[in-house]
Amino acid sequence: MSHAHAHADRAASPVRHRLTVLFLIPSVLLTALGMLLLWPHQPVPVEATDESPRVLGQVRAFAHRPCTQATGESDEAAGPTTGCGSVSVTLTSGREAGTTVSTDIPTGPGAPRLHLGDKVTLLLLDDPTGDGKSYVVVDFQRSRQLWLLGAAFALAVIAFARWRGVTALAGLAVTFAVLLLFIIPAILDGRSPVLVAVVGSAAIMLTVLYLTHGFATTTSVAVAGTLVSLTITAVLSAVATTGTHLSGIADETAGYLSIAHQDVDMRGLLLAGIVIGSLGVLDDITVTQSATVTELATANPSYRFRELYRAGTRIGRAHIASVINTIVLAYAGTSLPLMLLFAAGNTPVGELLTGELVAQELVRSAVGTIGLITAVPITTALAAFLASRASTVAADASPQPSEPLPQPSREDAWAAFAERDHSW
Repeated sequence: MSHAHAHADRAASPVRHRLTVLFLIPSVLLTALGMLLLWPHQPVPVEATDESPRVLGQVRAFAHRPCTQATGESDEAAGPTTGCGSVSVTLTSGREAGTTVSTDIPTGPGAPRLHLGDKVTLLLLDDPTGDGKSYVVVDFQRSRQLWLLGAAFALAVIAFARWRGVTALAGLAVTFAVLLLFIIPAILDGRSPVLVAVVGSAAIMLTVLYLTHGFATTTSVAVAGTLVSLTITAVLSAVATTGTHLSGIADETAGYLSIAHQDVDMRGLLLAGIVIGSLGVLDDITVTQSATVTELATANPSYRFRELYRAGTRIGRAHIASVINTIVLAYAGTSLPLMLLFAAGNTPVGELLTGELVAQELVRSAVGTIGLITAVPITTALAAFLASRASTVAADASPQPSEPLPQPSREDAWAAFAERDHSW
């Protein structure tokens, strides 16, 4: 029986590999062509700014003094403080590295709360009185802590997933490379943000999924399902943003970008953000569905398309139900300060939900969720079709069991033994 099963697997393998290659080659060619046509012709322009240079330093000492309120400034306008006085900082970068300078302790909302030994970033300012230069502490240095956190993240991934964790980290590097070298420069160069997002997402998928999960039929099914779902998400995003009259300029950052780079289509940038934001969760859904259907077909080879599709869809429903809550909580977490501000101002619910800033997040959540829902039946159907076809080919190619040889009865065996004994 094991020999027949191995023969069936060998018969089905060429079919799976052929389907993978037939899908992979056109996808790679179309993605490469899209990137070639949309690739930015000019580097991202670097605008000259009047921002003061930054230097690094370390806190050495404090000189506290009582806080005095500025004339005409109310208690509400002053806001919270982190103490009054001066702080001595030893510079660790720049031309004056090694020297110790004195500056005011930062105050006001969001000001860094300093302690002895803290490594900080300072702005070098020109003193308008002509007495030389002055410094202002603006932030902490976080590079060391972020490097340690990144190393812990990488070690945790590799320790748990081993070699697959290494490939996952390599895929993460590819994702950042596509974002920084293609998607962002192409959008700044005036290309269509939606086309750039779709082509860039396809490049990320084809590289990351095959790098992480290998050149297998399950990976090809996941990539195909993700591509179709992303296309549906892009179309729905265009319809939803047009129908709700969203401009893509909902906060100060978007407003500044629209002024500084007038060639950028802000509504298209919003659509691109929805597509790219949906990609990460879509990968999870499609890979899970494809692998689930494949395992079901392996566990029960008698399952055909209908049984595989029904079983895979039941699992997909449970997955989608949990993912929807994840998406809503993720958007609520990032928008929590905004929600608190509206709640403290007693803003009517209708006005809160229909304002562009919140409506933009509602459209993003709704469209992304619909894209995820469409990914389940599409990916499950593709996986069930290929798995059932491979099972059929394997069943046709497996050798038919031959007729068992007739076994002699017990009396015939004894007779043969007696006859052989008599001949001796």
